[in-house]
Amino acid sequence: MLLPVIAALPFLGALLPGLMIRAGRATCASYTALSSGLAFLLLLICAPTVMQGEVLHFRLDWLPALGLNVTFMLDGLGLLFAGLIIGIGLLIILYARYYLSHDDPMGQFYTYLLLFQGAMVGIVLSDNILLLLVFWELTSLSSFLLIGYWTHLPEGRQGARMALTVTGLGGLAMIAGMLILGNIAGSYDISVILTQGEAIRGSEMYVPALLLILLGAFTKSAQFPFHFWLPHAMAAPTPVSAYLHSATMVKAGLFLMARLWPVLSGTPEWFYIVATTGLVTMIIGAVIALFKDDLKALLAFSTVSHLGLITMLLGFGTKMAAVAAVFHIINHATFKAALFMTAGIIDHEAHSRDIKRLGGLRRLMPVTFVIATVASLSMAGIPLLNGFLSKEMMLEEAVHTVWMGSYYMMPALATLGALFSVAYSFRYIVHVFLGPVRDDYPGHPHDPGFGMWAAPALLVVAVVAIGVAPFLAEPLVRTTAHAVIGGELPEFHLKIWHGVTPALFLSGTAVIGGAVLLAAHAPLMRGWLAAPRPEAKVMFDATARGATRLSGWLSDSMHNGSLTRFAAIFTITVVAAGLWAWGGAGIGAPERTMLPIRALPAVGWLVLIVSTGCLIAFHRNRLLALVLLAGVGLSVSMAFVYLSAPDLALTQISVEVVTIILLLLALNFLPKTTPIESSTMRRLRDAALAIVGGVAVSALTYAILIRDFAFDSISAFHLANSYKGGGGHNVVNVILVDFRGFDTYGEITVLGIAALVIFALTDTVLRGPGGRWLVRWGAGTDEAGDRHPLMMVVATRVMMPIALLVGVYIFLRGHNEPGGGFIAGLVVAIALLMQYMASGFAWAEARQRTPYHALIAAGVLIASLTGAGAWLAGRPFLTSDYGYITLPPLEKFEWATAMGFDLGVFLTVVGAVMLALNSLSSMARRRGETINIYPMDINPERPDSPPPTGPGGEKET
Repeated sequence: MLLPVIAALPFLGALLPGLMIRAGRATCASYTALSSGLAFLLLLICAPTVMQGEVLHFRLDWLPALGLNVTFMLDGLGLLFAGLIIGIGLLIILYARYYLSHDDPMGQFYTYLLLFQGAMVGIVLSDNILLLLVFWELTSLSSFLLIGYWTHLPEGRQGARMALTVTGLGGLAMIAGMLILGNIAGSYDISVILTQGEAIRGSEMYVPALLLILLGAFTKSAQFPFHFWLPHAMAAPTPVSAYLHSATMVKAGLFLMARLWPVLSGTPEWFYIVATTGLVTMIIGAVIALFKDDLKALLAFSTVSHLGLITMLLGFGTKMAAVAAVFHIINHATFKAALFMTAGIIDHEAHSRDIKRLGGLRRLMPVTFVIATVASLSMAGIPLLNGFLSKEMMLEEAVHTVWMGSYYMMPALATLGALFSVAYSFRYIVHVFLGPVRDDYPGHPHDPGFGMWAAPALLVVAVVAIGVAPFLAEPLVRTTAHAVIGGELPEFHLKIWHGVTPALFLSGTAVIGGAVLLAAHAPLMRGWLAAPRPEAKVMFDATARGATRLSGWLSDSMHNGSLTRFAAIFTITVVAAGLWAWGGAGIGAPERTMLPIRALPAVGWLVLIVSTGCLIAFHRNRLLALVLLAGVGLSVSMAFVYLSAPDLALTQISVEVVTIILLLLALNFLPKTTPIESSTMRRLRDAALAIVGGVAVSALTYAILIRDFAFDSISAFHLANSYKGGGGHNVVNVILVDFRGFDTYGEITVLGIAALVIFALTDTVLRGPGGRWLVRWGAGTDEAGDRHPLMMVVATRVMMPIALLVGVYIFLRGHNEPGGGFIAGLVVAIALLMQYMASGFAWAEARQRTPYHALIAAGVLIASLTGAGAWLAGRPFLTSDYGYITLPPLEKFEWATAMGFDLGVFLTVVGAVMLALNSLSSMARRRGETINIYPMDINPERPDSPPPTGPGGEKET
């Protein structure tokens, strides 16, 4: 049960910084650290069990039919990554407290940071690939907010867009790959997929799934040719860079490759794609890093290089290479986070990250110098530091790897990458800290306070501790490697001295070569600047501009606002697709005979056809068109009655009444006729397309009706399980609130949102030029003298209690007889509509104040709580339950949880309809409609003459 709590704590904690910043920066940072610290504590509680080789699981069935379940898993791999994400996250929180200036919105920063942390923790703990994909996309969105945190910097905004574009597109590809993978394995649960290695590798869909998944992993982990987004993300504040580059976003792709290593590795496709991509990325990133003058750019490309190194190790496909990859993930997280923090300290105190403007900082910033030097030497792979150990293991595996038929190519190229890594690591020390003290620094360099250098110092302690005593990390490496390999571990021990081996000679060559490269850096830099080379940013910008122009051309060509064009394109496409499908597969012989045509349905059909034809012929008269539209709806309702579908008939007739009333009110603000805007030829074209489309749909319907279905109808299941599964005899209602309850839940949510949007748009329009236009337009409009006639007022008052009683009756009987919350809500809404129409909205509202916004919210909330209540019984969301109770003096009756869901539907429908009426009423009042102070135009208790209109539109007595 601790796993979902660990995953949820960062998201819950994200609610605090925005509030606690009011209490001060220290308080805000403390409360931010509280949620991460608690999550880290719970992780430590789980750690001993995982270190013993056990795997912790949590499962909550949500949509089991779709394979979408809330399942979490904590094994060695998840423990390592979750520990890095949360542990380094705590250090970043401390560091950011002192790094961010008073002008930076710290509460906003910590909120984004915790959202990102929660998304990353969700990735590494997920045991369901669909759930993993949700968290995967959340990392892209939250990292967009973090990278673009400094909104005043154009490069920050561009870096955020670039990261979102590249990782987002990769994520889309990965979604397809993951779905294929789950289909091959027969399950979307990762723990099940990991047992299906042979089936996955032997499937004909293995290569497509591999390519799509690797595309997502490579874009996330900045592998060539998608590496360019990561250096541009350095425009973010340094705490973000340190977090992204060391423990989080870029490691998500590595985590995915490590998680799926047991089922995807071991094939030539995996080896050549993954190992080659990693090798190329390692070398390119290292070469570019050597020639970067910006400290963060140097470190960013060094991150690209080390990510390539780890990818290459995973690509080798051997168990020992997987062990080395795991070890380097730990080591890279420690020294790289420390290095980025020192770069931020230098920028914070010296006011520059430009290496050409630095140098000689050793004496001015001794603490920072020690931290940066130790971390840089570890990155270079110098003995007695943790980076040396994993670099030696990498070179050892490279020596034993045959690539493209050569025994020497892989170790030679790996050594070349390590050589450039040594060079840029030495440059970070020599060109920044050594040399004479300058007198032209942009600022006044000095060591910061303890709060800023404490976090990188702690990481450097880990760098030295693991480097001197590697056995300290061996239990964690073994546990993690066992989870990656999924089987027996190779024999190994982490130690400083492995004897005189080829890897030792290669390592020495890399160190010496790196020193030589650094000595020759100046002429090499001049050659680098003079040499022509492709710029990824320029290519990305050109691609983005081209895509924008193409999408603009398509939008302008197809989406010009013409409804007839949209309908024509849609109709042509559907008919063409239907003809292609019809001609491709053919259709079998009819299997059913046509029923005899009876008089009553024939008359109904004729009325429907005539009403539809008249609607087309007279549609320019909007009031007449609305009357004819009501006739069409009434004909459809009668058809439902004839075909024994009372629920559908009640729903249709109720919707028709509500729709017609609201449309009548809306017509009050529109011209009475529709002008002719299309030419005769265009109308003939539209008529031809409509006839073709109608004939095609009719032919398809007829063909289906005279043939048996290809599959058994699901109606038999619903009929058999309506009562014993949902506790109701009304199958339609049980489908709506139980079997397909999630559909209904989505529909009432959309209905509520639509009503709120209508209200918001109306309010916005009335405050702008549209409101002034209404006043001018309504000034010369003739109005009836009996807007609130006596007979209508009396009739609606008599009808009100009856309608409410009928609504309650329909609501209560809906689970077993025709009815339900939706129909009841419409009936009550009609009764209320008539009251407001009879006496005016303002008059009725003054005597019956109902917060319709709250009514919608209450409806959706009640439906949500009813659905979530099923979780308490270990059932899927919106699963209903029922039982029988006796309340004296009543007889025993059924009590179903579906009634709560139906109540939510009822409240949402009533609130949405009345809020729409409120919007139309606001338009009427803005146009200048008077507000009556009596329920009707002529007060029977007063003289017969209508009272004059007083100031403000009120009628005087």
